[in-house]
Amino acid sequence: MTDAGSDDTWYFDIGALTVALSSPVGNIKKWIPFLYRSFRVTSSRPVFVDFRIRVEQPASLRRWFRPQANFYLDGYAPFKPLPVQQAVPLFEWGLNWCIANQYHRYLHFHAAGVEKNGVMVILPAPPGSGKSTLAAALMQHGWRLFSDEIVMVEPSTTRAAPIGRPVNLKNESIDLLQGLFPRAELTEKFYDTSKGVVALMKPTDETAARASADAMPTHIVTPRYLPNSPLRVRACRKPDAFMALIGNSFNYHILGKVGFDAACRLVDRCDCFTLEYSRFDEVFEFFDGLCDGSRPG
Repeated sequence: MTDAGSDDTWYFDIGALTVALSSPVGNIKKWIPFLYRSFRVTSSRPVFVDFRIRVEQPASLRRWFRPQANFYLDGYAPFKPLPVQQAVPLFEWGLNWCIANQYHRYLHFHAAGVEKNGVMVILPAPPGSGKSTLAAALMQHGWRLFSDEIVMVEPSTTRAAPIGRPVNLKNESIDLLQGLFPRAELTEKFYDTSKGVVALMKPTDETAARASADAMPTHIVTPRYLPNSPLRVRACRKPDAFMALIGNSFNYHILGKVGFDAACRLVDRCDCFTLEYSRFDEVFEFFDGLCDGSRPG
């Protein structure tokens, strides 16, 4: 990340894409450099920028009475403003929207992704399944984060492109992960959002250092957090894994046959499982076993 000569403009090179963010909002200026400081620094403004984003307060009485923040992509506001205290998660959610709706070079899955020693796992799951919490825990355990929200696969090669941005943690998962990983770096908590209490976890240095290194997916694991449940791992039929993937895709319908063929090749290549868990020590043992070649029982 670099500030190219302006107090309120930053350029992020996060592997598969480049983002320009401009904002005079105090929370943005405080937390965005903190969250992205480990990513590659460039000495000049990039030649090409995928998304030019601005987050700012409206030029009206709203600046003073219940102040709000607007998100703009190339001058267009795709959604309603949020309270200015939520400007940081607004930027992160808005960037997710940009990628899912504007960046169709890749096949997108609503999934987390992690990689270690050449083992790359896609974790497709609907909201509320605990995939972001699981991805954050695995990142702190030594896995490289590809994404906690959108896994991007290049259709012709089926290789996954990393966008290991800050992890969006919600509600109880914030204190849980802070307790388990006291060295993890998080923002303050942002209250009363549409998702409850939110905090963002800074990507590890390993994730940032390898922001441009793609990987071939080797496993598709559909996770589900169940309180007080022992670890349950079951082999998943390829058709079921295929449906889990495309059912959690943002642009499968847009790519058509290209997306269908890519998803078929991806599932055919990967080992596929479902995972129910509540204890991270058991999850870590399972994932570390994937790296050393042992198979789940």
